[in-house]
Amino acid sequence: MTMRRDIFSALERLAAEAPPEGCSLGDVLGGLDEQAFGAIIFLLALPCSIPFLVGVPQLVALPMLALTLQMAAGRSKPWLPADLANRTIGRTQLEQSAQVGRKWFGWLARGARPRLGILFSHRGERITGVVLSLIGAALLVPLPATDSVPGLALAVSALGLMTYDGRILLCGWVIGAAWFALMAGLAFAGVNFFG
Repeated sequence: MTMRRDIFSALERLAAEAPPEGCSLGDVLGGLDEQAFGAIIFLLALPCSIPFLVGVPQLVALPMLALTLQMAAGRSKPWLPADLANRTIGRTQLEQSAQVGRKWFGWLARGARPRLGILFSHRGERITGVVLSLIGAALLVPLPATDSVPGLALAVSALGLMTYDGRILLCGWVIGAAWFALMAGLAFAGVNFFG
């Protein structure tokens, strides 16, 4: 199992080659094909991990779920329906994604190495798909300032997928699980307080 290429360099290359109006999600998917699910999930999760970025998480949640559910179903390569594949990502957004990703996740990527290979077996990737689908569904909830933590969990998990680093992948799962636990605790406390 070999380390996949640097996602940040791949995004920078895509941005440099993109026309001024940007390119479609389908084009991005083709440009990152060798990195498959992890790369496109990382690209979609990056803007979600930025606090108070209103509207963007809900915009990318459906393509994200389309991809993670394919993983859960055992699909080996990602596919998007035409209406999602034709959504445009601007050149500036691609450039910013590469810059933000390198700034906030570059240190994590530099320390990544293949480990816990069982998580990247066919069954392991299906389980990952289920976990990421649950986390991705949280992006559909339009509550203020609630998207950055699930976005962070998805970005970290995707980085683990791209580098075959099971520890990074599990770290993303833990962030997502902690978020759900916190939300459940707050909901339970609210019911008891107002009940």
